[in-house]
Amino acid sequence: MKRVLFVCVENAGRSQMAEAFANHYGRGVIKADSGGTRPAERVNPVVVQAMMEKGIDISQNRPKPLDIKTVEEADVIVTMGCGAEDFCPATFLDKVIDWGIEDPKGRPLEEVRKIRDEIERRVKELIEKLTSSTKA
Repeated sequence: MKRVLFVCVENAGRSQMAEAFANHYGRGVIKADSGGTRPAERVNPVVVQAMMEKGIDISQNRPKPLDIKTVEEADVIVTMGCGAEDFCPATFLDKVIDWGIEDPKGRPLEEVRKIRDEIERRVKELIEKLTSSTKA
C-alpha cells in the first residue's frame, strides 16, 4: 500500500480535502494523511461544507502538525502550493510534488467548490499513477 502525505501551512483546507479524497477513492490501495507546518485551530467550515456536498464528512477532522515519522514513511509528499517547503529537509525532495493550488481561506463557497473539484481531479490522477506503477 502506497502512503501519500498532503502538506499545507494550516492543514485547514486543501490538504484536508486531498487527504479525504485520497482515502475515499484510494481505499485499499493507498493510505493518505495530511499535516501543516503551522496548523490552524480548526478545519475551514466552508471547506467542510464543500466536502459534504460530495458526500464526504470531514467535520470531525482537526488540523495536525507534521511529524517526521509521517514524512519519512510517505512514498509521495504533495505540497499544495502554499509555501510549505520549509517543512521538508532536502533528503525528502525526491518524493515531493507541488500542486500549486489556490488557498480556499476567506473565499466564498462557489470558489471553494472549484478548488475542491481541482483537488479531486488531481487526487484521482495521482491514485491512477500510483496504482498503475505497482501493477507493472
